[in-house]
Amino acid sequence: MRILLDTHILLWAAADQLPPGAARYVNDESVALLFSPASIWEVVIKRGIGRNDFVVDPASLYNGLLSAGYQELLITSRHTLLVSTLPPIHKDPFDRILIAQAASEGISFLTTDELLLQYPGSILFAGA
Repeated sequence: MRILLDTHILLWAAADQLPPGAARYVNDESVALLFSPASIWEVVIKRGIGRNDFVVDPASLYNGLLSAGYQELLITSRHTLLVSTLPPIHKDPFDRILIAQAASEGISFLTTDELLLQYPGSILFAGA
């Protein structure tokens, strides 16, 4: 199974603070864990505007993910075009591209944001 991780899950994994619902996927050795450049970009942007939940150094996060064996899922034009077909459930552009990437690639997306469960595709909820 391949799973694209939502940005907050990546941040919690890097800080060893995963909620139990996320830990069961992240710690499962049969799962290939993926991250998007959109998540790194989100950290850069939100850290730059002073968001308290985005204090990690983006370069350290990126290098740590690669060192831990996470795979980077590059963004393609096909992914960006799919964003325009998504229902207007969520306005966050970072979440929308992540959903589009997962849907386009036929892989699951792991999130703790219940609102994102309304999107089509394989959305996994990592709540408590």
